Amino acid sequence: MVIARRAAAPLLALALVLAAAPVQAHGAPPQLHARVGEVPQAKLGASHRPGCPVPPERLRLIEMNHWGFDGRVHRGELIVHQDAVRPLLHVFGEAFEDRYPIRRMHVMARYDGDDEAAMAHDNTSAFNCRTVTGDPGRVSRHSYGDAVDVNPLENPYVDGSGTVHPPAGARHLDRDDSAAKGMIRPGDALTTAMDDVGWEWGGRWQRPDYHHFSADGS
Repeated sequence: MVIARRAAAPLLALALVLAAAPVQAHGAPPQLHARVGEVPQAKLGASHRPGCPVPPERLRLIEMNHWGFDGRVHRGELIVHQDAVRPLLHVFGEAFEDRYPIRRMHVMARYDGDDEAAMAHDNTSAFNCRTVTGDPGRVSRHSYGDAVDVNPLENPYVDGSGTVHPPAGARHLDRDDSAAKGMIRPGDALTTAMDDVGWEWGGRWQRPDYHHFSADGS
């Protein structure tokens, strides 16, 4: 994995742990090829605002490859807390090795911080300074940058009122659909890797949030 080396101490420490991979030779198997750096303001956009619990300087932009639903490798971007970089590189590295498909992976600035719009677009994302969807009285863990949502259409969320987010995901509440590409299941590469790093899956909650993983279980 290729790590962008910056002056910030957490990135320097990370670079010492993760060795840079050689340039991929023609015909070699695809690799994750992750790059980590500071977050440009344009990549934050409306996803960050004054009063958010984490300042921009503690966030990192991860650029990395992922397998798409078309069976090809695509380049994606996640914004996460600096402390979440290492665990999520492990998780998405394992998912990549298993060819786990991700439909798209864009930063939330592309959706002006609108979680409903991102879910409807089946976007995998992490940092977004907002309240909990369906519960505006609570601050979402995504505001801290240590939560990630993966393929929300195939892995919908049922809020406290029973509303399904995104609405089109209701057809995927049947978790026995073995033909559903991108569905998260217990014991798959994604949940196993999240367990490895101590992150909790919302799919195990009484009100399931099948696309949600977080460092503190909220």
